[in-house]
Amino acid sequence: MFCKTLLALAPAALLAGCMTPAQPPLNPDTPAQWRQAGGSAPHAHAVKAADLSAWWTLLGDPALDKLVEQALAQNLDFAQAQGRLEAQRILLGTATAAYKPAFSAGVRTLQDVAALDSYFHASLDMGWNLGLFGAYESSALDGQAQLLDAQAQLQAARVQLVSHVVQRYLDICVAQQQRFVLDQQLQLDARRLQLQQVRVQQRMGSAEQVQQAHLELNRSRAQEADLLQHQARAAHALAALLGRSEPEAAWLATSSTPHIPSATALRLQVLPAELLRSRPAILAAEAAVQRAAAAAGLSNSALYPRFALGGSLLYSYNLTQNRRSSSNQVPSLGPVIDIPLFDWGRRRAQADADELEMNNAVKAYRQSVLDGVADVETALAGLTAQQQRQQSLDTQTPLLRSRAQQLQRRQQLGLASELDTLEPRRQLLLHASQQSVAQAAQALAWVALFQALGGAPLPPQTPPGTAGATP
Repeated sequence: MFCKTLLALAPAALLAGCMTPAQPPLNPDTPAQWRQAGGSAPHAHAVKAADLSAWWTLLGDPALDKLVEQALAQNLDFAQAQGRLEAQRILLGTATAAYKPAFSAGVRTLQDVAALDSYFHASLDMGWNLGLFGAYESSALDGQAQLLDAQAQLQAARVQLVSHVVQRYLDICVAQQQRFVLDQQLQLDARRLQLQQVRVQQRMGSAEQVQQAHLELNRSRAQEADLLQHQARAAHALAALLGRSEPEAAWLATSSTPHIPSATALRLQVLPAELLRSRPAILAAEAAVQRAAAAAGLSNSALYPRFALGGSLLYSYNLTQNRRSSSNQVPSLGPVIDIPLFDWGRRRAQADADELEMNNAVKAYRQSVLDGVADVETALAGLTAQQQRQQSLDTQTPLLRSRAQQLQRRQQLGLASELDTLEPRRQLLLHASQQSVAQAAQALAWVALFQALGGAPLPPQTPPGTAGATP
């Protein structure tokens, strides 16, 4: 009987082998080269795909490298993304569990129709949905798609975490540099106020000049308060990213030599377009296409008869008359065929709708690639603009420094007063402050570029079920 059953199901199995769900081809179609990328500058970094796994190390700051390592090990949001990926790896093994033989056993008591006798039934049942016509393959594809989506979410969390750590670190460094420059500026403003008051006492100046000096001093003090607030906000945000409740004291202090990446460290050669393929949004869109293809495959398989094998072994005992029944002890095994008839129209509509959803997912994937190209081009343009701004400020430095030195020499020769030298010195400090801000803005644009590229690809996959593994 079992052999006859297999022979009856053989044609269906052969037909079902040709029903593997078709996945639409996906081509990232990235540009051969970036439009906004200029020529290679001297001593520029040649970035390859492997460099994205630790792109922040290109800045050459060991303190920053240590902070990023701590964030990847201690950040709670990133740990949640890791947990979701590990859970999805575990569930991957159950994606096709519905198409494997299932056994169940049960016991119960029953009464006959006349309510004269009570029976004790013990049964062993078997069911096996063969998953033909692409149902098995579609379920496996859906499991792979959910795993890919979890990987994309983990990669997105990693990119966001590293980018935020670098940004907050740069914010702290800029605030420290700004506070150091502002301290010198406050000393100059206080000295100018003092000299203006002396000039008034000697009837060489006016009260209006004293008021103007007061205004400049108060304006500088207000800037100091803003810097303190900005630095404190960045320090506490960095502490939260590292899983801490309090920031380090050094993050709230001033520093004369904070590490802000130099323009040389931020120079990049033309980036290969293949780096864009590690962008998390593109991976998530690819996972969405796979899930849509799996749904279309399942709804298409529902248009065909469902074949399964079923069997049971029943033991019956008459509790009322204390005798065993011999009529229901023969094991049964046979095919189960479910043919869609009355609801075939609904199934056809569902299959057509899922086919359209798959086409929409392919379009969304293509749009994610276009968005990625646009983001990278925008980031490259921003980096170029910041580099030009930095170069423009650098050309002004010798002129401002020369002017301040000339007035100091004139003061030494008795041709100018100390008050005459304060304003050029103050302008030189303001220029140094603008340079540090521009340098930090260039570094932030550099970070935005790697964030747009989807930096930090995931390391090689760890075996499913590995406890404590870090993806």
